[in-house]
Amino acid sequence: MLKSIGNEFMVQTRYENMEQKDPESIVAQPFLQAAYDEKNKIIDLPMPEEIPPISIDFMALIELRSSIRDYQNVPISLLELSYLLWCTQGVKQILGNQATLRTVPSAGARHAFETYLLIHNVEGIKPGLYRFLALEHKLMEVNLAEHISSEITKACLGQKFIAKSAVTFLWAAQASRMKWRYGERGYRYLHLDAGHVCQNLYLSAQVVGCGTCAVAAFDDGQLNAVIGLDGEEQFIIYVAALGKR
Repeated sequence: MLKSIGNEFMVQTRYENMEQKDPESIVAQPFLQAAYDEKNKIIDLPMPEEIPPISIDFMALIELRSSIRDYQNVPISLLELSYLLWCTQGVKQILGNQATLRTVPSAGARHAFETYLLIHNVEGIKPGLYRFLALEHKLMEVNLAEHISSEITKACLGQKFIAKSAVTFLWAAQASRMKWRYGERGYRYLHLDAGHVCQNLYLSAQVVGCGTCAVAAFDDGQLNAVIGLDGEEQFIIYVAALGKR
């Protein structure tokens, strides 16, 4: 009897099947952040230290956590967006060219995600597709075409709350960054890391009066094409819509 694809994936990515690197075949470590065109407009974000201290009962935060698909038609502030980005991919320390230490855990400190944002309703920011530059803690314009929102919503199987969000987070995996250390087993770690990041968004969203809903139902090929990813070494792994409760 043929094994299912899922079962075969689990077998082939078992620890004992992790490739042993031949010293002569080791390639250079991938960059800690994907390259970008410096001609694109870069937007400064409030730095994490500018965010005022926030006190909240942790047990209440855990109990209130839920998936929210209905949002008020009111903007979130740039400071709130900066806070959410810091909580989900904030860089606490850069260890030379080797690794970054961030606000979320990642296998081997590989941190193999790039964060894209479909922005609809953020104060002072034009609607469109942006990318978070985690090392610089800045925002970069990617695509401000009017149709970008409808194309991303369509790729997310037409789920209407995507288009009604203040901002939708789209996490893109950079597979080589994880595979460089863990080979094919690294694909397991990418999915585990995605859960860590999204849970931080759920919890931090509560703090600033927002709700979020994680989305795994999307057309992979269509969504990757809209974002401009090759779908093999770079691909969307998880999506989450967010807005004011």
